[in-house]
Amino acid sequence: MGDLRRLLYLICVGLLLGVCFGADPFANFELDISYITASPLGVPQQVIAVNGKFPGPVLNVTTNYNVAVNVKNKLDENLLMTWSGIQMRRSSWQDGVLGTNCPIPPKWNWTYQFQVKDQIGSFFYYPSLGMQRSSGGFGPFIVNNRDIIPIPFNTPDGDIVIMIGDWYTRNHTALRNALDGGKELGMPDGVLINGKGPYRYNTSLVPDGIEHETINVDPGKTYRIRVHNVGVSTSLNFRIQGHNLLLAETEGYYTSQQNYTSMDIHVGQSYSFLVTMDQNASTDYYIVASARFVNESLWQKVTGVAVLHYSNSKAGPAGPLPDPPNDVYDRSYSLNQAMSIRQNVSASGARPNPQGSFHYGSINVTDVYVLKSGPPLTIDGKLRATYNGISFVNPDTPIRLADVYKVKGDYKLDFPKTPSDRAAVVDRSVINATYKGFIEIILQNNDTIVQTFHLDGYSFFVVGMGYGEWTEKNRGSYNRWDAISRSTVQVFPGGWTAVFVSLDNVGAWNLRTENLDRWYLGQETYMRIINPEDSGNKTELPVPDNVLYCGALSHMQKPQKTSLASTLKVDSHFCVVLVMAFLTATFLAF
Repeated sequence: MGDLRRLLYLICVGLLLGVCFGADPFANFELDISYITASPLGVPQQVIAVNGKFPGPVLNVTTNYNVAVNVKNKLDENLLMTWSGIQMRRSSWQDGVLGTNCPIPPKWNWTYQFQVKDQIGSFFYYPSLGMQRSSGGFGPFIVNNRDIIPIPFNTPDGDIVIMIGDWYTRNHTALRNALDGGKELGMPDGVLINGKGPYRYNTSLVPDGIEHETINVDPGKTYRIRVHNVGVSTSLNFRIQGHNLLLAETEGYYTSQQNYTSMDIHVGQSYSFLVTMDQNASTDYYIVASARFVNESLWQKVTGVAVLHYSNSKAGPAGPLPDPPNDVYDRSYSLNQAMSIRQNVSASGARPNPQGSFHYGSINVTDVYVLKSGPPLTIDGKLRATYNGISFVNPDTPIRLADVYKVKGDYKLDFPKTPSDRAAVVDRSVINATYKGFIEIILQNNDTIVQTFHLDGYSFFVVGMGYGEWTEKNRGSYNRWDAISRSTVQVFPGGWTAVFVSLDNVGAWNLRTENLDRWYLGQETYMRIINPEDSGNKTELPVPDNVLYCGALSHMQKPQKTSLASTLKVDSHFCVVLVMAFLTATFLAF
């Protein structure tokens, strides 16, 4: 009888979820976030694992899936997981940063519930608090096309994920302590590829005993290789010895297909390449991720090396590593490569209509924001980083939660549209953006390093990029036809990048640098976007039933109880009530 009852229980849940969510399938994941000891660079250290793995497992879903991810915090500090590039349509409640969510305390769990509405592509997840990503906790997130939507290339023979990033043998708490003490992080200790150190291509640079990554392939086959830079702050050049990289997609949008011998991938960025195994199959080949825009003789050890292994290979990789771009005296090389990445305007993305059917270049801009960043500076005795002279500190109560419960003084809607000459300050200034607006954001990087800019909840069109101080004359060089749409873009030191954004997603959305040190030091803010005409939760979902409370609302937080009901959340409260009533009736019948 027990087995029959369990079977009926699952049938009821399946039927009712089908009713509540319609035709879109439901995907459920469990992520246990914990510490393990690993030695990726030959030195034992504490890293953050997901389900005991470093990096974490692939979350693989399809366009429009309803996704539930139950995150269990087994760390000794607060935790939030964020989903880089996943737009969380109508639901910034699920975004996983401090301005939208109260943190998950140690020994607690919390279930993220969202729909990957009208999205496809290559993304990743990671812990967003206090430099935790520098210790791991990251993993890939893939959104596949629905079967009815053709992809703009032949179906690959396989799918491979490669996660690259600079790495310190100090863990995130030690890196935090350095920044809190007013120190820069300094040169990383290496570059990891899929959580492993470099292949011993050079006995003087790479010590013995380090485990390296091996990617197994068959000759003659073509693979989709998804590459993510999940590092702290270092731009990396990615290349595979003897093989062309045919660029196909970046952060959810198909690109015009072009061959590259290497690609600069900046912190937080993701790319998909089609790579055909067309070389001599009797030997292996180097996969390399090396630091860019640095003194390469000093940074030689900051090079990740993996092995591309053909199934019938009889020898390991040979010869020197393939050369990085030779552009020490040519600052335009990487910039021109970035601007060569164009959107495939005729391909369908997540929907049947072509990606180019949104004619962004003919839309009138309603607001312009110029965001200027510079090197870290001291404010009130502390090392801080800023946009427009404001170093952001997160409100005690998440922004939209404060709005719903009418918490006063939690944040300010006074973020300046342009830089000012006033002294830098620490503040809670937020952008008061207009729903349905079409805005231009100019990112002016007066820092000494490449920065990457990320916007949650959206993708944006990268219309322009250059060196020097941006002026209105630069608009004449904008790409108004096939600019790539993405969520993370580089801004070169002493340069600018311009993007267009259509503000059609209500909520509070984090706008930040992806360089973890600068982010930790306050280089971020939020765009608060509300629809004053929405009284029925059509453009923004209501507060989740399982919401965590903190700050001014801490008294509302109850002790956590783990139950099935706490993990079920759909658009309508009626559906939840219906599920519980149906389950109760089922059990009473037995």
